Amino acid sequence: MRIAPKQKIATILALAGIGVGACTTVQPATPADAIFVDGKIFTSEINGNVAEAFAVRGDRFVAVGSSAEIRRLAGPSTKVVDLGGRFVSPGLTDAHFHSEGGGKGVDLSRAESMAELLASIGQAAAKAKPGELIITNADWHEMQLAEKRLPLATELDTVTPNNPLVVVRGGHSLILNSSALKKWNISKSTVSPEGGQVTKDARGELTGELFDNAKTFVKLPPPAPVTVEDARTTQRVLNSYGITSARIIGGYKTDSATAWKLFTQLRQTGDLSVRYNIFLRTREDGNDPAAFIAAIEAPGLRQGQGDEWVRIGGVKLAVDGGFEGGLMIEPYVEPYGRGGTYFGLRTVPVPVFNEIVRRLNERGWVLATHAAGDAAVGMVLDAYRLAHQAKPIDDKRWAIEHAFLANPQQIRAAKELNLVMSVQDHLFVAGPAFKNYLGAPRANRITPLKTYVDAGLPVALGTDAPVIPVNPYWALYHYVTRATRSDGVYGPEERLLDRKWLLRTMTVGYAYLTSEEGIKGTVAPGKLADFVVMSDDFLTIPAARIRDMKALATYVGGKEVYRDQSWR
Repeated sequence: MRIAPKQKIATILALAGIGVGACTTVQPATPADAIFVDGKIFTSEINGNVAEAFAVRGDRFVAVGSSAEIRRLAGPSTKVVDLGGRFVSPGLTDAHFHSEGGGKGVDLSRAESMAELLASIGQAAAKAKPGELIITNADWHEMQLAEKRLPLATELDTVTPNNPLVVVRGGHSLILNSSALKKWNISKSTVSPEGGQVTKDARGELTGELFDNAKTFVKLPPPAPVTVEDARTTQRVLNSYGITSARIIGGYKTDSATAWKLFTQLRQTGDLSVRYNIFLRTREDGNDPAAFIAAIEAPGLRQGQGDEWVRIGGVKLAVDGGFEGGLMIEPYVEPYGRGGTYFGLRTVPVPVFNEIVRRLNERGWVLATHAAGDAAVGMVLDAYRLAHQAKPIDDKRWAIEHAFLANPQQIRAAKELNLVMSVQDHLFVAGPAFKNYLGAPRANRITPLKTYVDAGLPVALGTDAPVIPVNPYWALYHYVTRATRSDGVYGPEERLLDRKWLLRTMTVGYAYLTSEEGIKGTVAPGKLADFVVMSDDFLTIPAARIRDMKALATYVGGKEVYRDQSWR
């Protein structure tokens, strides 16, 4: 269904923070179940209203206004919560989420140097049987290390002399020791597959790194089946940050169809405390669009299936690599540029991708495509435009995921198609990696949020956890300051100083992306009562303290699902 022009304009204005009218307080006919008074309520409404109080009945907000007004809505059994001046926001969201991380495997998240990383692996090796495969989990990034680089196979060999080792880094890279390279018959003569790389040093020796499609050379044992308890753990972590909605973008701890079953099971027992929007995913292997479509639709799920708790949001695609493989218009800097010949990775041929997009659009699917580099963004825009010519997409909230770089022409094209930019705070953790691969000028322009906002593009903010830690306050801090975790400020001209607008990217911006702005994203009568009480006033706190903010209490559908022990 197309959005009426007037409604579309109002929605875009809402995302841009431009007022078009006043908030209306609705007087409920019967007393409220609960009232929350004496707070600072950021409603996220288009007029930027900040209220003192609100009332909840059932799972909805029924009134917003002054504390005096809201107190009059209390009855004999109404619960009264005095917020004590605390800052309240609509529930936070994560627009690009995979999982909270953790799990089995050697934990490298606390390592701050190569020596500490190797020591953690060495401790695991000392407990392993000779020949037993050792695997790490993915909760780390080389930029947390003092050396700001990946370990080499030869270094890993020193602490794993008797065991094959696979170090998992994010969703795009594996680093193997020599025993593991031998186990999977990877040598200096191994040819890198299309869309992947077997990395070698300047002397032609294997470093141990495999990324993107080269990871398929390694056949890891299947993980233990994901259980309902795993899903419970995920929502407990998300709720502890004040997150009430998450867009699972093409992969959880299991395949997306299984994730749907797990969350649906929790939905049926009334145990969900996060609202999920799930995107289906399968690899574009085999260059066969028909087979790809068949694999996506094999579980029998359809676009939009579900309700306000669990819904199928669409299909996730990908066209390039990550930090070290984003497809760029200009080559990588040396030595990564290999004499001006390395531009990153295209993980699917252009004709195949175009045909997949066309067919999915014909079948009514909403698409979100991973495109890190500017050349990849151009590839996605071309395919989206071709699909649009056959069947309009400009009312469907299609998205580009990541968009580390985009030029003015691409930004205009994205706006013409009414695309949403789904961006994350990779730069906060991995700033030096971008500088190493792309050079300082491009690194300073990574994820140009202010540029996207100024161009009038709808934006939704996420974390890409576990690639980046699932901490929304880190993301908010980064975009206010453009500070990185270990290397100062990058691209200060891209700071988004309008904090109301920034917070909207995690509230109404998410709701717009998922076509749910009618039921969530603002504190307003009739909307789902999803909200978070924060430790500090995000609108006024000194910027340096934003990264240390936390949730004091989280409510979903008017029900408290998390409370910090410091707030009683």
